[in-house]
Amino acid sequence: MSRRVKRPLRPAADRAKGARPKGARPHRGSAAERGPAHRPGGKPVVRLGDKQRAPKPFVPEPEKHVAEPPPLPTKVQTVVVTADENNMRVDRFLEARFPGLSFSHIQRIVRKGELRVNGKRADSKDRLEEGQSVRIPPLKLDTPKAAASLSEAAKKTLQDLKDMILFEDADVMVLNKPAGLAVQGGSGITRNVDDMLEVMRDAKGQKPRLVHRLDRETSGCLLIAKTRFAATALTGSFRHRSARKIYWALVAGVPKPKQGRISTYLAKEESEEDSIMRIAAHGDEGASHAVTYYAVVETSATKLAWVSLKPVTGRTHQLRAHMAHIDHAIVGDPKYFNKENWQLPGGLQNRLHLLARRIVIPHPRGGVIDATAPLPPHMLQSWNLLGLEADRFDPIENAPEE
Repeated sequence: MSRRVKRPLRPAADRAKGARPKGARPHRGSAAERGPAHRPGGKPVVRLGDKQRAPKPFVPEPEKHVAEPPPLPTKVQTVVVTADENNMRVDRFLEARFPGLSFSHIQRIVRKGELRVNGKRADSKDRLEEGQSVRIPPLKLDTPKAAASLSEAAKKTLQDLKDMILFEDADVMVLNKPAGLAVQGGSGITRNVDDMLEVMRDAKGQKPRLVHRLDRETSGCLLIAKTRFAATALTGSFRHRSARKIYWALVAGVPKPKQGRISTYLAKEESEEDSIMRIAAHGDEGASHAVTYYAVVETSATKLAWVSLKPVTGRTHQLRAHMAHIDHAIVGDPKYFNKENWQLPGGLQNRLHLLARRIVIPHPRGGVIDATAPLPPHMLQSWNLLGLEADRFDPIENAPEE
């Protein structure tokens, strides 16, 4: 379910006062209407909405002022990392500066050492610092493919992509990425969204571009820019945290309190076999601050809980690491599930129960994009077996934006 609304994005509390849009979950009253809640012998519970700050209204630029970004540079140039780009990964820095680049082209120039940071070779995962000089080699778009020359396999790929579409217009697509499909290529990955998008090149040779990512086993809303103009605008929205993302997960146990904020530092820990995000201390090498709001929507006795999650930051594996950190790991998580002697209830599949449920982001040409993804088959099966009601009011709607 998705829609593009020609009005500024308003807080969920304000939207609840008006008519309920088609397909929306029923509003069950504000905290004031329900009255204060208390835990026996404890302090009053602070509802997520109590400290909410209304986001600044999005004021779109008039369409007549919209212009495509300049073409990619054909000569070597040196650019300086700005304050907004501080701590960005090298590959994401290139995507933000030059949205026309494909993932494979970025990896190629980095691997060959053509890109230099302060005169030294850099890895695509290295993080940049404000003021650093980045040498950019000549860049080019991949050669366009004629639509008429699509093979049978390419036509099937195109249909697979169309079947995933939740929202689409001339600038943007939101895909319902299935669990198990990788977003980008890598070791052992034979099929991924980025490569699949090759079949959607337009007459100018422009390929739709990824503007954010989901883990391979996470299903749900994946935002795609169809034009360079949209890629630049949407990447900026993510960088400035104008995008609102909501995830659903099934976790072990029931978090207490039932609504809360998780704030830690996360750093990547590499091993010969794998890499994970560990909880780190402020000042640790490679550590980045990560903030997540969570709310319990419904429970299955004390064994399992359906939680709604709102990440404020966008760190790798943030939600998975954070839920494991508070001892309520996401069911089916092969990396972070840390409950010893914990038995999966009968009938539930041992797959990651994490859905990118909803994304709300300013549209590059005005209004907002608001797309919602359904439960994937394995999570829908679990919801049915546990008797969870997928249309319940989602309390994370009222969580703060910071």
